[in-house]
Amino acid sequence: MARLLTRYRKEVVPAMCKRFGYQNPLEAPRLKKIVINVGAGEGAHDPKLIEVIVQEIGHITGQRPVVTKAKKSISNFKIREGDPVGCRVTLRGRKMYEFMDRLVNVALPRIRDFRGVSPTAFDGRGNYTLGLKEQIIFPEIEYDKAEKIYGMDITLVIDCKTKEESQEFLKLLGMPFRST
Repeated sequence: MARLLTRYRKEVVPAMCKRFGYQNPLEAPRLKKIVINVGAGEGAHDPKLIEVIVQEIGHITGQRPVVTKAKKSISNFKIREGDPVGCRVTLRGRKMYEFMDRLVNVALPRIRDFRGVSPTAFDGRGNYTLGLKEQIIFPEIEYDKAEKIYGMDITLVIDCKTKEESQEFLKLLGMPFRST
């Protein structure tokens, strides 16, 4: 069982029930899925770049990503409809908790001048989106072999009602929020 999943069941759920007065442990927020999205602007012009990104994201997540294609042609960017423009992967279950554990405990502390993640990146439903500028913060990627530095968006889809519940949930899971 994933280390973070064990922590969620033994520490986070009782703490959330106590803090927000849930009658049933099943009322406590839980992580539904993690969506990782990578956009490769020059990917439409260089198919090898998309293959490299797919391979690296596959190493990071442990799951093969889906290549996303352009929905419309955009003449200013020289992109035609159907050209590959990035990739995305949706993690659920054990892989989701293992990725979240590596993100919080290994990858985020490796960011240079890291002071914590923004506490304002929640949407109206309590989901949290985190933007990373470099893929090389993950230990699975060797710095010398990385052909191109690219960023990614990581969306944590959380099953809760408010931003406060979601923020407390992520704090208990170990997410380092910046003090405001």
